[in-house]
Amino acid sequence: MTPVQWGQLSMVDAERRLLANALLDPLNCQFVLLSDSCIPLFNFSAVYGYLAGSHLSFVHSFDDPRSAGRGRYNKRMWPTVSLAEWRKGSQWFAAHRELAVGIVLDRRYYLVFRENCRPRCYADEHYIPTLVSKLFPARNANRSITWVDWSGGGPHPAAYRRRDVSEGLLRRMRDGSTSRCSYNERATSVCFLFARKFDVSALEPLMLMAPALLGF
Repeated sequence: MTPVQWGQLSMVDAERRLLANALLDPLNCQFVLLSDSCIPLFNFSAVYGYLAGSHLSFVHSFDDPRSAGRGRYNKRMWPTVSLAEWRKGSQWFAAHRELAVGIVLDRRYYLVFRENCRPRCYADEHYIPTLVSKLFPARNANRSITWVDWSGGGPHPAAYRRRDVSEGLLRRMRDGSTSRCSYNERATSVCFLFARKFDVSALEPLMLMAPALLGF
């Protein structure tokens, strides 16, 4: 088995294998991919209800005109994927079963990425967002449910360590004070179910706050 390497197509291969194995259980209807630095912002019942009640999947997919977006496009992908169809997005997603099946069954777009998406094209940031935008636009909310802070710029988001963790921080992530979104065609302030990027040193204070915030 090919080892998974950051920025390589092997990351997409791993995602597709995870989905394929989860799809073997016919009772699985929602498929969520998270980072090991993610934390839940709500308890299991709330997360389950939000995902199960949604008419749409949550895959972040957008047209980024910068060098880190369109600048990664390889013209050899045309005509299967044009520059206008090229998308970027978060690697962390929540997909309905129909969409998960489509990702696993795809060969056409996967082969184009395998041949033409190599650093500085990072397949895990482009393959699923592009595929979903082309094949399932009406089935996707086109947003992530994982809160992240990119305000500092650079290739990686802000990281939260022990000294950064507070109830105020977590409540701001939960209550939508910095964002509004749509859920089943209605405006809501509950846009994020998870958050990242949390360092292992943040675990102890997070566990101490969990009973009050998550109702454990």
